[in-house]
Amino acid sequence: MNGRLVTLLGAECTGKSTLAEELARQFNAGLVTEYLREWCDTHGRTPQRQEQAHIATEQAARIGAAARTHALVICDTTPLITALCSQHYFNDDALLAGALAFQRRCSLTLLCAPDLPWQADGIQRDGPEVRARFDARLRAALAGHGLPWVDIQGDEAARLARALQAVRCPG
Repeated sequence: MNGRLVTLLGAECTGKSTLAEELARQFNAGLVTEYLREWCDTHGRTPQRQEQAHIATEQAARIGAAARTHALVICDTTPLITALCSQHYFNDDALLAGALAFQRRCSLTLLCAPDLPWQADGIQRDGPEVRARFDARLRAALAGHGLPWVDIQGDEAARLARALQAVRCPG
């Protein structure tokens, strides 16, 4: 991968997609959307345990392809979210090591807080209680593996301002 990777992570309904689209627009950057959403729309259901590896691999492949053609790539999630979902839903840790290795190659991680109002979104959303537990799992995984992040919280304007600052002034 050649391009600088800026990743947006967070539990469901934390504004990742909206923020990723705006950052890509502001910086004229490559945008890699969430493959899981596309997969669920195509299949009309959420993935089963044995399908998780494909989703993580495809997300990583799309990010890698974008990084070969763009100096800056905004990633609406990474394989780490898939790995943590696999842990959460299937008690399966098989994807975690590879997902952590991928995350280490990312230049900047923006972690979207679960402080936006929760909104139902079809088959992909479980509810505010699950969102809070998943946020805790994600933060623990990042901290436990020494992966830094920038907290993104507040209303849409505050989130965008903090994200723009972080992308412009990394470190």
